[in-house]
Amino acid sequence: MTQPIFMVGARGAGKTTVGSELAKVLGYKFVDTDLHLLRTSGLSVADIVEREGWEGFRRRETETLKAICSPLTVIATGGGVVLAQENRDFMREAGTVIYLRSPASTLANRLEDAPLEDQRPTLTGKPITEEMTEVLNEREALYQQAAHHVVDGTQDPADVVNAIMDALALPMAR
Repeated sequence: MTQPIFMVGARGAGKTTVGSELAKVLGYKFVDTDLHLLRTSGLSVADIVEREGWEGFRRRETETLKAICSPLTVIATGGGVVLAQENRDFMREAGTVIYLRSPASTLANRLEDAPLEDQRPTLTGKPITEEMTEVLNEREALYQQAAHHVVDGTQDPADVVNAIMDALALPMAR
């Protein structure tokens, strides 16, 4: 398998952590769309949203997704990348999409445990558990629609990588 692997899921799902581990195991390159956007634009997600609104950010996110898509690459996408039908179709056609699925409580705990200064601005302005519940309610069907494989993201990152390798039916040095 040489096509790219796209990691989708909500904030805190582990797309960057698991994606970078998966890339190491596979000998693939790893790219995080948010970090790539930050490096190429010099702006954080919060800066872009402040200047261009969510619409401007989503447009840049789609451009970034297409620009970094290449064989032998694991791509950690932003949590909202699935909102655009264009992105869901693109990822499904260009590669394999893995949805790291976790309940809102797990996501909220992870986001509270490791808040990042450059983290995306709140989508709702609500407490994090409420926000994650709302976001998952809104996006769950879209994550499912985009995904070739749904993997339990609540486990230890190494176990999640093993589950992905199993889902992809790839042998792994264990």
